[in-house]
Amino acid sequence: MPVPQFILDLRTHIGHAPLWLMGANALILRDQKEVLLVRRSDTGEWAPVSGIVDPAEHPTDTIVREAMEEAGVQIDVERMLWCAVTEAQVCPNGDQVQFLDHGYRARWVSGEPAVGDDESTAVGWFPVDQLPEPRQPRLTAMVRLALEDPRDVVSVLDEE
Repeated sequence: MPVPQFILDLRTHIGHAPLWLMGANALILRDQKEVLLVRRSDTGEWAPVSGIVDPAEHPTDTIVREAMEEAGVQIDVERMLWCAVTEAQVCPNGDQVQFLDHGYRARWVSGEPAVGDDESTAVGWFPVDQLPEPRQPRLTAMVRLALEDPRDVVSVLDEE
C-alpha cells in the first residue's frame, strides 16, 4: 500500500514509534441493494473504499478522492455512520499505527468501477446480503449500519 508522503516525512523523525492517524471508509451503495467493494492487494480481503486522511483534508473529501482513485467512481457522501478507534497495529516494516476511523454511507453517482491503483486487485458490486470472502472482519457490521441508518453516529464498531 502506498504510504502518503506526510507519513514518510514524519517517520524520518519518529522512526517506528506509534503514530495516530485518521482514516475514512465509504460504504458506497447502489439502490440500497448493492455495495461497491475493493479487494485489497495487501491482505486479499474485500473491503470498502478507504484511505488515510491527508493533513487539512476533511474525511468526506478523503472518501470522494479515494472512490475515484481506487475504483473510478464518483460518489455523493450522504452521512457519517461511525467514528471509532481501531486496535493498534504493527506494519510489516515495524511501523506502529492506530486509527481514528470515520465511516460514511455514500451513494454511487457515476462511473464504471475499475481498479484504479495498486492498492487493490479487483473491484465490484455485491448484493448487500451476499458479501464475498475473504472479507474484512468488520465488513458485515459496516454494511448493516449503512442499511439501518442509525439515528446517532456509532462509536464502537464490532466485528461480525
